Amino acid sequence: MRVSAETVRCQSDLGMFERLLEDLTVKRVNEQIEQEAKKDGGRTGLRRRLLTTSVRLSEAMAPDLRRIADECSERLELGIELELYVYSSPVYNAMCFKPEANRLFVMFSSSLLEAFTDAELKFVMGHELGHHVYNHHEIPIGYILRGGTRPDPRLALDLFTWSRYAEISADRAGAHCAQDLLAVSRALFKLASGLSGSTVQFHLDDFLAQVDAMQIEDAVPGQGAPKEDWFSTHPFSPLRVKALSLFYDSELAGGTQSKADLEVAVQGVMSLMEPSYLDGRTDTAENMRRLLFAGALVVANADGNISEEEVAIFEKFFGKGAFSDSLNLDALQSDLDDRIVQVREMASTPQAMQVLRDLCLVARAEGRISQVETDVLNNIADGLGVAREFVCQSLDSELEPD
Repeated sequence: MRVSAETVRCQSDLGMFERLLEDLTVKRVNEQIEQEAKKDGGRTGLRRRLLTTSVRLSEAMAPDLRRIADECSERLELGIELELYVYSSPVYNAMCFKPEANRLFVMFSSSLLEAFTDAELKFVMGHELGHHVYNHHEIPIGYILRGGTRPDPRLALDLFTWSRYAEISADRAGAHCAQDLLAVSRALFKLASGLSGSTVQFHLDDFLAQVDAMQIEDAVPGQGAPKEDWFSTHPFSPLRVKALSLFYDSELAGGTQSKADLEVAVQGVMSLMEPSYLDGRTDTAENMRRLLFAGALVVANADGNISEEEVAIFEKFFGKGAFSDSLNLDALQSDLDDRIVQVREMASTPQAMQVLRDLCLVARAEGRISQVETDVLNNIADGLGVAREFVCQSLDSELEPD
């Protein structure tokens, strides 16, 4: 089969992307962004900001990086002028921005450029360019989640789910460019550890064994990385590593597994992070929903009063009429600990973390998180056996394709 950038794109990414583009909130925000750009002649001021806050890398300054960019551009059939930038930072990072005036901008941290080999940089470059090739920036996650009007919590959950699949697609684009499993693995190792490779020697088999030890199939986080990382896309997610190893076993990368089987396998891995319990019929799903229902109301009532805005957000999530004066909030408060125990006993650790993260998303949908609300979320985290840092991460997280 002919393998192109579009061929390797994750089908779950594509399906959710197309649905989200039709969402009324996404359409409205995109129209607002377009109107603002028109005021400045179609420019967002991005290039001006990059030129004043970072260093543009000309071909004379970074010939090897330019060559890598050209090779990836050809491999992915990019078809747009590319500008490369570097900024000073000790943290390994790279990002691709939405084009302006038919120019695409990719920026790297100085530490990443100095620590990564050419083969590793090809994976990183391909990953960043993949976000553009797949039009991921057409879903303005940052604008929606940070906007003055908070989105429907269901939309927020969909955005988080889609963003993870978008990273899977971008990873595949990077692997498609690199054509080197060892280099890709080294790049992921460096992103995971923050090490340059000069102090600790990298061994692929040992690194992959660590991923296997996480027992993703059984939904049991391992000891090699904090459990909180299961719910982030950067700097390291074992789910992404697992998904990439499946990709390398598929026909898209010279393996034997069909593309259809690959997509099914990836869905199985990523389902650990999806809120499928909202519609599930199992006892575990029912207990997770009961905790989400009670927890959302207890958090909203933490200051002694549930506002009309909080009621509207609650009903957006649970359905019209889900909130009524007949609800016994004191009884829900008293029953909360039992609901937490039921989830802890029946659900896997990632499932318990998913409920907690969803509670955080509902809480932050109002736009304001009080200390008493945070205290309730922290107590739920304690009951579920999840680190309180996960609450902070979920409340503060911003997702952008990078």
